[in-house]
Amino acid sequence: MSFWRFEQPTDPTGVGWAFTDRHNGFSRGPYASLNFGRTDLDDPDDLARNYEFLATSIGCDRLAVSAQVHGTTVADIGADSPVMRAGSIREEVTRQWPEADALVTSERGVGLVIRVADCVPIVLADPAASVIAVAHAGRVGLLAGVIESTLATMADHGATRVRAWVGPHICGACYEVPADMAQAAWDRNPATVAKTRWGTDAIDLGAGARAVLEAHGAAVEMVDPCTFEDSRFYSHRRDQGVTGRLCGVIWQK
Repeated sequence: MSFWRFEQPTDPTGVGWAFTDRHNGFSRGPYASLNFGRTDLDDPDDLARNYEFLATSIGCDRLAVSAQVHGTTVADIGADSPVMRAGSIREEVTRQWPEADALVTSERGVGLVIRVADCVPIVLADPAASVIAVAHAGRVGLLAGVIESTLATMADHGATRVRAWVGPHICGACYEVPADMAQAAWDRNPATVAKTRWGTDAIDLGAGARAVLEAHGAAVEMVDPCTFEDSRFYSHRRDQGVTGRLCGVIWQK
């Protein structure tokens, strides 16, 4: 099995992060193969095996996930929060998880997981403050302020110097939208202005996310091949809505 990008902790702060591709997992059919998506679509046993692989690979006995709804709610993951636990993931993978589009924690040994298939996955950390986060920034969530809400919750945990990694998502040259939708996004976040390769109106979600992060003082690294163009990744648009989900995950030892 493999991750597309995997950064092991290399310093005493112990922060690691990864973005997955779609290969070398257990799911089948249109969800093949390293899918982290919905249990009402994929086989729960296959999905559980993918999560078990993830937990083992990053060396965490707990994985925190949420029901993502394109909102701005941030789940603060504490010692008593519902999580998937190593050894019982098959029983927990079908749980009705709380709705949230970002997760923040100061807990060690728990992997925060966000899932996408064209939207922007963001992993964030302030190692000195021992706080990490993930955020799901699609068009609706980005414009509504999910990144701002995530950073505010990190600040509540003491974060002052945040690093952020923006993962694989659909690029501005591929994300065509109606003209009125594009204009509304451009008015709200001018960094999202884009045109497709064929000259129609588009939204650059990655540039928009980067602009918000940098405006709030975060240091940003773009780790962001286009999911629509690159068959290594799931893409809701390219696969006409029937596809799996890659994940961004971050943890601290």
